[in-house]
Amino acid sequence: MKRRRFLQLASAAGLYNSVRGFAQGISPTLEPWQPGMLDIHHLAYGRGNSTFILGPDGTTFLIDAGVTKDSTKVSCAQKPDTHVRPGEWIASYALRQMKPAGRKELDYALITHIHPDHLGDPTGEVVPSTKGNYQLTGITDVDAKVPIQKLIDRAFPDYSYPTPWQAPFAQNYMDYVHSRQRLGEPTERITVGSSTQIHLVQHPDRYKNFTVRNLAANGEVWTGIGEQTHKTFPDLKELAKQDYPNENMCSIALRLSYGKFDYFTGGDLTSGTEEESTEPWRDIETAAAKAAGPVEVAIADHHAFFDAVGPNFVRELRPEAFIIPAWYVSHPSTLPLRRMFSSKLYPGDRDVFATCTMEENKVFNNQFNSKMKSLDGHVVVRVAPGGETFQIVVTDNSDDSDRVKLVSGPYRCS
Repeated sequence: MKRRRFLQLASAAGLYNSVRGFAQGISPTLEPWQPGMLDIHHLAYGRGNSTFILGPDGTTFLIDAGVTKDSTKVSCAQKPDTHVRPGEWIASYALRQMKPAGRKELDYALITHIHPDHLGDPTGEVVPSTKGNYQLTGITDVDAKVPIQKLIDRAFPDYSYPTPWQAPFAQNYMDYVHSRQRLGEPTERITVGSSTQIHLVQHPDRYKNFTVRNLAANGEVWTGIGEQTHKTFPDLKELAKQDYPNENMCSIALRLSYGKFDYFTGGDLTSGTEEESTEPWRDIETAAAKAAGPVEVAIADHHAFFDAVGPNFVRELRPEAFIIPAWYVSHPSTLPLRRMFSSKLYPGDRDVFATCTMEENKVFNNQFNSKMKSLDGHVVVRVAPGGETFQIVVTDNSDDSDRVKLVSGPYRCS
């Protein structure tokens, strides 16, 4: 299709309503969501992972709300500033984006795994909750400002696999979960293989071509047939304790589909390292990627750290765009970047975006900087009504104005 004709079709589909201000010569801002659009916001607040999703019918969904205590010597500075806690900032961002849908709550919040950069960490500033015996940080800060209708995680209700958690951040999270139980607020364990546990709740009959498939968690992976699954991790009885699967390997993976558009996210799943090549079960991200199949957009597992984004992961997903939820000095690592850009793993162009890249990392990965579409800012995937095309818009994370820094696309879904 000629580019001019494609742009005309994309405009007719609503993609060029993603940004306003260009024609007037002013600083452009992200256009508000409209019914039928699917927006996936990858937040760049510098303290961990968080993704806000606004479905085509106005269903609201948050994946993770991390807060780390790392110093700015090794971690991105908090954005936009430190006047409020990161979880409060996530909450205000979500509320602003869901306002056009008339929403003030989260239909779902999903915690991919139990690490502070995905759920929060109590800091020196002790802020007790008024609802239970836990502190406000990360996901608990979000819930205090944007009520969570249903919480889903990988381990509910006992959190004993593969070993019980003792860390303060984990205990704080479990105290929060116990408070939800006491108050009768729905909390569930992820059901691997299901395509109905997470679904549109506002007007589902209007968008029957939208689904969320639960691909993997705790080493259990969807087979691709019905809701059947298979276990990839050995029984713990067969392993020495030091060889148990770690928390990252237990992360939840999902495939979100809308029309022809498909999206993969897998928390901190890993492919392992060369030293573990005799234990192929440790390459859990490849198993999840095979279950997903090719997608248009993929999140780089484990922040594109050295032990993730393996060659088979890239080969199986072959996306048009990778998004790296980066916040640490070693995010991303060189080898995962090389794989993401490798035409030997799959042919064709692909774009790579990172939410936050430290200057030290830019120096180390200088060979890739010019290839990256963006190194800093919120990365918003906006899918046009019907799921035939999408854009990726990068917005400024220095304030809450939703100023647009970059518009990429439109991309046509295959």
